[in-house]
Amino acid sequence: MNRNHFNRRQFLMSNLVAGAAIMTGQSLTTQNQNPSEVLLSSHTSVKDNKRKLGKLEVSSQGLGGLPVVGFYGGGVREQSHVNKLYQTAYENGITFFDTAEVYGPLTNETQIGEALAPFRKQVVIATKFGFEVDPNHQSGRGRPLNSRPENIRRAVEGSLKRLRTDYIDLYYQHRVDPAVPIEDVAMTIKDLVKEGKILHWGLSEPGLNTIRRAHAVHPVTAIQNEYSLWTRDSEKAVLPLCEELGIGFVPWCPLGYGFLAGAINENTRFAQGDFRTILPRVTPENIKPNLQLLDFVKEWGLRKRAAAAQISLAWLQAQKPWIVPIPGTSNLVHLKENIAAHNIKFSKEELDEFEKGLSRIQIAGPKNTQAIIDAMGVEAAAKK
Repeated sequence: MNRNHFNRRQFLMSNLVAGAAIMTGQSLTTQNQNPSEVLLSSHTSVKDNKRKLGKLEVSSQGLGGLPVVGFYGGGVREQSHVNKLYQTAYENGITFFDTAEVYGPLTNETQIGEALAPFRKQVVIATKFGFEVDPNHQSGRGRPLNSRPENIRRAVEGSLKRLRTDYIDLYYQHRVDPAVPIEDVAMTIKDLVKEGKILHWGLSEPGLNTIRRAHAVHPVTAIQNEYSLWTRDSEKAVLPLCEELGIGFVPWCPLGYGFLAGAINENTRFAQGDFRTILPRVTPENIKPNLQLLDFVKEWGLRKRAAAAQISLAWLQAQKPWIVPIPGTSNLVHLKENIAAHNIKFSKEELDEFEKGLSRIQIAGPKNTQAIIDAMGVEAAAKK
């Protein structure tokens, strides 16, 4: 198989078009209509597919915001394009939208605030605090952590303004600040809930004890960790703890920075500014062995008449009913492909078979850069 000519859209076309015609009863020779639009038009919406993160009801899939600020290259997207992307997501049942103060920085919240304004009351907005943010420092990397109560209050006021809203549905601590007791953070959050400025809160990449301590002060709604077919650390202890405490789980980077969507191969050359230029698992020495995983996912795609991205997302959603992935994209076709993953179901026998296949594949390279890994699983300072 020539991987150079086997991207996610071509895979979708070559393996799904005929089957979709049978399933939907539609003619795929319709003139003046993109074949992928015909394919997905009656299967995309997740309006009737809801999940619970704690007590917060959301769509079964969310939309991450990083791609539209140029995290994967291409620069900040035009606001008109962002508006169309988010309108399309909403029209197809997505009601859960993820962003952060540090995305841009500040830019993504502004983009999303405008895009979601026409239907703000019908959607759930999640954003994050926890870094020092200088609007004049345009890189989101290398920022010092700061979860002191006064910085949380500064951050929430700025986010409310940029998001054009008077409340935030879900407010995450972006990374645990080891210098600040989590009890101080949780008490600040508790006060903000009383003030009506936030409705729910969560943690991203926290240590296990920090989750318990935070939850004891004010119930945690969701944990957001990196989780995908090639990054499964959370299965060992975080997911069992979430189940024990009734906390929802939101996988970030559920498509492995696009790798699990078939967007990266050994010949890929990333655009200037693309974060993936420093991602260990797609370096020349690691990409070739890791393509075994992508080939495995594509084989399942042939069986399920689905694209690699759809298999990857459907597998995540099959793990627990309280898991809600948030794939990001700036591409309208990819958006619809991702949403349509909800149509794919795995039986218990299929999941067992899938797991056996995965167990035979060895992933090469660390899951992320060392700086990002060092900020994962951190425990907050003890309360004195």
